[in-house]
Amino acid sequence: MRIEQLEYIAAVTQHGSLRRASQQLHISQPALSEAVSKLERELGVTLLDRRRSGARISRRGRDLQQFMVEVLEAVDRLRTASGDQSASTRLIRVGTVSAATSTLLAPALREFRGAHPATTVELINTQQSDIHQGLSEGVLDLGLVNVLAGDDPPNDLTGTGLVHGRPVAVLPAGHPLAERAAVTVDELRGEPFVAMRAGYLMHRFAHRLFGAEMPAVSYSTDGAELGKIMVAEGLGVTVLPDYSVLGDPMERAGLITTRPIVDDHTAVTLVLRHRQLEHVPQPVRDLKAMLVAHARTYRESRAS
Repeated sequence: MRIEQLEYIAAVTQHGSLRRASQQLHISQPALSEAVSKLERELGVTLLDRRRSGARISRRGRDLQQFMVEVLEAVDRLRTASGDQSASTRLIRVGTVSAATSTLLAPALREFRGAHPATTVELINTQQSDIHQGLSEGVLDLGLVNVLAGDDPPNDLTGTGLVHGRPVAVLPAGHPLAERAAVTVDELRGEPFVAMRAGYLMHRFAHRLFGAEMPAVSYSTDGAELGKIMVAEGLGVTVLPDYSVLGDPMERAGLITTRPIVDDHTAVTLVLRHRQLEHVPQPVRDLKAMLVAHARTYRESRAS
């Protein structure tokens, strides 16, 4: 068994294919594939499920993943102690539905950069189901998802509630409805609507809010960030968790604003999800702690 074989498994798990992993590691795909196959033969288990669409860590591989991570972390510590400056380089992958990006995620990333300047944080904007799958398979280290009260958590993941809020109407700042203290569901029905695509929690909430009489959907998009841009450009209105808008640069600049929705008392929570592992790399632990700390600060600022 060689250390680079474990690094190859980690790279394939992160990048989802032998081809992309080989490109990242600057080795040929046949050489990477053969090295992984040799490790599988040595251990007597299939570590990767190879498919035409890519490669993923197998169920048995997930059982052994914890031990592989521990070995790689120990090697990193040894290299760091010996003065190898490249040893601290690491990639952390965070899946997000683009919630509380400006109010929570960006401040935590800024702090993290100061503590781990050689670590790259890759943000993957995708749907909640993809985040859960990526966490389960080890492709993602952390995930940020929105949850409605009563939603069941995945069995193989653990979660920490970061901030609590409510869905609100998001309007262009000069919109006539912005003059109201709150807007009704019927008023929202009469406006061009920017919907989140199926798979996002706000898509499910919109169908709950409007029932059988959905507004005319003018646009459908992925994630809160693009939705806010479209509202700022005057293309329509949307509904998002309040913590996704309050403190956003476009809100601070006076381009968009929010209003409560009359008679709607839905609670929504931003949850930090991750796998249940005994050993978590220090940079991942640090980023998680920073997200929790900034969430606490955000909650306290809203309560004051």
